[in-house]
Amino acid sequence: MTESPSPLRRALEPLLRGFTRLHRWIYLRSGGRVGRRMTGPVTSMLLHTTGRRSGQRRSVALAYTDDGDAFVVVASNFGGERPPGWLLNLEGDPRAQVNIGRRSVAVTAEVLMPGAPEYERVFQVANKANRGIFERYRATMTRPLPVVRLVPDRR
Repeated sequence: MTESPSPLRRALEPLLRGFTRLHRWIYLRSGGRVGRRMTGPVTSMLLHTTGRRSGQRRSVALAYTDDGDAFVVVASNFGGERPPGWLLNLEGDPRAQVNIGRRSVAVTAEVLMPGAPEYERVFQVANKANRGIFERYRATMTRPLPVVRLVPDRR
């Protein structure tokens, strides 16, 4: 059974979204010199996708973790019931670019849904690296919680 989000969480959500936009702006403006580390061991990247409707470049700062050569992000949208726009963009075009610090990497997205062979293993890698937040989100959500592996292109 899913729990409904607490009033505190609902009140804090606009602040989290504002912080995310500020974080993206700082990361972009500093050329990756500032913004890679979030809190404690959590690391962040900039993910650049192509808008599925507009065709324009879209950028978002996301917490990520490594999984072998790939990078893992979770499409949690702060535990919200709607999937994040960047996930919908990757479903439209899985080719993307990531910035990790000052390094830029072309990647291809592999969206893993619950029930996929690698899903639970990859989910637990991301959840552990992010101090259990994704498990807490999953407990309150009714939609499936996708995990995305961003695999570097071998060009």
